Amino acid sequence: MKNKMVTAAEAVSAIKDGDMIAVGGFLGTGSPEILMDALVAQGTKHLTVIANDGGLNEENAPTNGKLKGIAKLLANHQIDHLIASHIGVNPEINRQIAAGTLTYELFPQGSLAEKLRAAGAGLGGVLTPVGLGTPMEKDWLGNEKTIIEIDGVKYLLEKPLRPKFALVRADYCDKYGNFTMLKATKNFNHVMAMAAEHTLLASEKVYEIGERDADDYQFSGVYVEKIVEGEKPWEI
Repeated sequence: MKNKMVTAAEAVSAIKDGDMIAVGGFLGTGSPEILMDALVAQGTKHLTVIANDGGLNEENAPTNGKLKGIAKLLANHQIDHLIASHIGVNPEINRQIAAGTLTYELFPQGSLAEKLRAAGAGLGGVLTPVGLGTPMEKDWLGNEKTIIEIDGVKYLLEKPLRPKFALVRADYCDKYGNFTMLKATKNFNHVMAMAAEHTLLASEKVYEIGERDADDYQFSGVYVEKIVEGEKPWEI
């Protein structure tokens, strides 16, 4: 069996300038912080990032002076294009948009999740009535999205989101990569792991294969390419 255990720096070393990555987390909860730190240290630029939101900083939450989630990448000006659901909570996003250094696409949370899930399932997209009659009928470049009518009901075709890398977090996993996320830390982590070409997993604890019962794991290690142990317990 291939050894998937690496350091955080080794895990992110394959991420190059201009890559599309997906980062798990919901307002800092369930974000792979050690992978964020490693990517900041690496200095990779011009990234397209898929995330639920812009992470946390002292401007939008009491974080004891710490940046959370993709707020670290934003502060280091490593993101050129952001695909997200809610960006208003991090003022740094608005500043970079106003300065012309950041472009963005917004999707309802459900649509964003389903676009990722469609990629993971190998589907050509998802049909949703959400966004009809709104600016969501066009993409961020102003192009009309496809509208399909089924049994008299119209739907928008939302195409799959297929990131090159997913950076996700687990509470525990085994050395094959079978992993579990507790409570609110699940959020987008599992659908991103399914959708990506390469999944990098940061876990608090890593067990030997067979050390825990198979039913203790929620998601298959077949999605996971690299594992980093040492993620800190999650907090807001």
